[in-house]
Amino acid sequence: MVSFTVRLKFAADERAEIAETLRLLAEASRKEPGCVSYIPHQVEGDPDTVVIYEQYRDAKALAAHRASEHFQKHAVGGLYQRMRERSVENLTALG
Repeated sequence: MVSFTVRLKFAADERAEIAETLRLLAEASRKEPGCVSYIPHQVEGDPDTVVIYEQYRDAKALAAHRASEHFQKHAVGGLYQRMRERSVENLTALG
């Protein structure tokens, strides 16, 4: 299992566009056969920061996600173009 979070910071005036982009990206990502979980969150008290919790069956499924048309369109061509900050935390399950 591959699990991680992605933290993204955006400008306040782009909140509606970012929310719609995330909705479309999450909807498509959840349909991937190797996607276990794809859940975008808005950080309480910081509405311009988004945390996405992602889980994939294995590294091959994650690679397929990153190569997908919807990821290229909505993440690379959308979110990545608007983000002000980005960080990733790779997670290891305990038990």
